[in-house]
Amino acid sequence: MKYSFPKIDLHLHLDGSFRTLTVWELAMRQGVEMPADSPEGFEEWMKKCSYSGSVNEFLLMFDVTTQVMQDRESLIRLTRELIEDVASQGVVYAEIRFAPQLHIRKGMTQRQAIEAVLEGRRQGMEKTGIDIGIICCMMCVGEETLNWDANMETAMITHEYLDQGVVCIDLAGAEGIVPLRNFAPLFQKAAELGTPAICHAGDSQDWTTVKDAIDMGARRIGHGHHIYENPALSRYAADHNIALEICPTSNIQCQTRETYELHPAWNLYSIGIPVTINTDNMTMSRVTLDDEYDHCLNEMGFEYEDLILMNINSAKVSFMAEDRKKDIIEKLERCLDEVTQ
Repeated sequence: MKYSFPKIDLHLHLDGSFRTLTVWELAMRQGVEMPADSPEGFEEWMKKCSYSGSVNEFLLMFDVTTQVMQDRESLIRLTRELIEDVASQGVVYAEIRFAPQLHIRKGMTQRQAIEAVLEGRRQGMEKTGIDIGIICCMMCVGEETLNWDANMETAMITHEYLDQGVVCIDLAGAEGIVPLRNFAPLFQKAAELGTPAICHAGDSQDWTTVKDAIDMGARRIGHGHHIYENPALSRYAADHNIALEICPTSNIQCQTRETYELHPAWNLYSIGIPVTINTDNMTMSRVTLDDEYDHCLNEMGFEYEDLILMNINSAKVSFMAEDRKKDIIEKLERCLDEVTQ
């Protein structure tokens, strides 16, 4: 089904959402070894990895894609193309996230990586007319001490670009290697600098990581669906407007939920948590927002009007400018009136 209302994607990773042919072309040009002999083979390899049943196994795909994202021009191009692609799908606003520290292997600094992505954002927005926010991710790669300095640098630099297209800071990567609360000083630094923070939590690990993220100041949780196992925390999230960035297909592929039918997204939505629907990694998971909405309607218990209401949630908890937010919400409310009359 095609969905004509304004669509918003708040959880979209740059290094997991790209044109396959572009990554292949860049790899051939840069002499990067690929896990296949052709673009078609590369797509088949990603398909196999995406159904590995493990978040950490899924993350291995990023080791390949980030290799071709180590120079300014490649980052600009991939960012611009992603914006063009989501715009062509009817997305009116998206927040694209990436980890600056993953793009410094060939001499770029984190600051230069941010500026390259922002230039790609500028070009993409100029061409498409849609709005884009950039999220800078800190990374969990194991013991928090392994990349502490890099994460602190991300926390220190991100706030400098808040008025230039960057909208917040995030923590992404592998869950469960160390307690999430070990990263609390990074969030404290962001708070001191006045940088809004969100956090991946409650995906491959249980509800306690969502509590840690909330305790560290996050008011939007990447994934977060395991909060469902704690009714009191779920009620707290509903009462305090703590949003969940649900990515259904990613959750099924990584087996953090067994099936779409057993996903608790509707239950969480029904108690008043601001649930949002997102793609996570469009290319690696081979999904668009339309695909995710199909799953919501056909397997997850949502009605058509719920999709519009969840996009209103997305607009409200997004970091877009207030005037633009108001405009999109008004358009969504008109769409809601049309389907409920």
